[in-house]
Amino acid sequence: MDDVTLTRLGADDVPAMLDEICDAYADAYGEVAGEDSGVKSSAFRDRATSALDARNYEIVVARNGQQIVGFVFGYSLRPEREWWKGLKPEPPSGFTTETGDRTVVLAEIEVRRAWQGRGVGRALHDAFLGGRSEERATLASNPAATATHALYEGWGWIKIGTVPGRPGSYYPEYIRFVLPLPVQNLPR
Repeated sequence: MDDVTLTRLGADDVPAMLDEICDAYADAYGEVAGEDSGVKSSAFRDRATSALDARNYEIVVARNGQQIVGFVFGYSLRPEREWWKGLKPEPPSGFTTETGDRTVVLAEIEVRRAWQGRGVGRALHDAFLGGRSEERATLASNPAATATHALYEGWGWIKIGTVPGRPGSYYPEYIRFVLPLPVQNLPR
């Protein structure tokens, strides 16, 4: 990690580096059997662009020299977002109540393949969440990504359940995770 710098930026900084971010995303995934990488990359660009309008959007970028080697971005969860709609199993009363300041969505965390397994992802994760004021974080994951689920759980995330994908979603359902904040409570 000595040769990697982390920088926290806002939505206004992203358009100038969106192509670099999309390139890092594509590299992080590489070719996946049964998936159309062009469709997946296009869907990512759409998500990344629309996220820029979200409340309290932030991105943390990891660079080695001038190259983006990883990034994480997210934003505050708006009450009208219906993030928890259809959550199974049924959560406790009040769990899905959102105020606009209660929960941060960790929308994307990606590390180029050559940099994976070197602590970049964890550093990005901790830097992003360490700068947030919400009481908890949430993320969505592909239900088949069991190795990723194990990684998240090792970082302290709690699997809450599944929600159906919305029309046009990449997956028919998503796993929802939650992590209590502040970040100093995260296991190492």
